[in-house]
Amino acid sequence: MLRVNPSLNVHVTGRRIVATLIDGLVFSILSAIISNVFNLDLPTSDIDLTQLDVGGSGILLVLALAYYLLMEGFLGRTVGKMVTGIRVVNEDGGRPDFVSVLVRTLLRLIDGLIGYLVGLIIVVNSSRRRRLGDMAAKTLVVRN
Repeated sequence: MLRVNPSLNVHVTGRRIVATLIDGLVFSILSAIISNVFNLDLPTSDIDLTQLDVGGSGILLVLALAYYLLMEGFLGRTVGKMVTGIRVVNEDGGRPDFVSVLVRTLLRLIDGLIGYLVGLIIVVNSSRRRRLGDMAAKTLVVRN
């Protein structure tokens, strides 16, 4: 069993919120660029679930997966995390492996419900300030 490095500062909830907002903005910009370059009709914030274009939604899903997997997999942080001075680490403070990053990214589908309210509730009620994705992936978000 891994021991958690006690020197890691996990009390970064405010920074996580700001990082999530910044990542949402970055993701929106990337979506707009891809939509314009490839002349795609991607879903917007006014999504009508009865008229959902599976192709466009699939592209957004792949884009989101790529963004989080590449950024957190190689750098341990997204653009939002860079700006706010936080990073993703495994429980001993090292860089998480690809499987951990994949697990925490896939569980954003649950953590991100109701505008990440589900994730926020879990984070503030967790002793190590972890959302469901972090718990399953055995990762932490810490201050640099």
